[in-house]
Amino acid sequence: MDRDGVAALIAQIADYPLPGVVFKDVTPISGDPEAALWVNQEIAQHFANSGVTRIVGVEARGFILGASLASHMHLGFVPIRKSGKLPRETYRAEYELEYGSDSIEIHRDALNSDDRVIIVDDVLATGGTACAAIDLIQECGAQVVGIAILLDLTFLGGSAKVANLDSGIDVFAVL
Repeated sequence: MDRDGVAALIAQIADYPLPGVVFKDVTPISGDPEAALWVNQEIAQHFANSGVTRIVGVEARGFILGASLASHMHLGFVPIRKSGKLPRETYRAEYELEYGSDSIEIHRDALNSDDRVIIVDDVLATGGTACAAIDLIQECGAQVVGIAILLDLTFLGGSAKVANLDSGIDVFAVL
């Protein structure tokens, strides 16, 4: 498997979830063992010397990619979920999406000051979700060393928004 083979698996769905939006469905990648392994290897190699201790996945497709990567790298996995889905005390952050707004939460005890984290998600669009996830992780006391994504939709400005945080966070797009 290679970059082109993985990219060919991504389905583009017009006018979903709203008219004018072209949704990039990356779920076929997780259904192809060779593609999933290739993605994990690319991310693991990129962050090999970062001292990462935990993988954080953002609901929902970040769970699929993040849990797989955490297993591949022999690291723990921490979920960031939509508000109201976690049972213990949480930190909460609101953010703007490409096509609306939402909020996410993390358990307050999920991470600590010893943790160095990679955030994993499928697509970086406007950067709202990524910036909210960064805020939550920092509230826990942990350091975000990187963001690993399959696709960076640069025309929507998300990677520039993360870069403007002046945080030294390494944004790595696999494709």
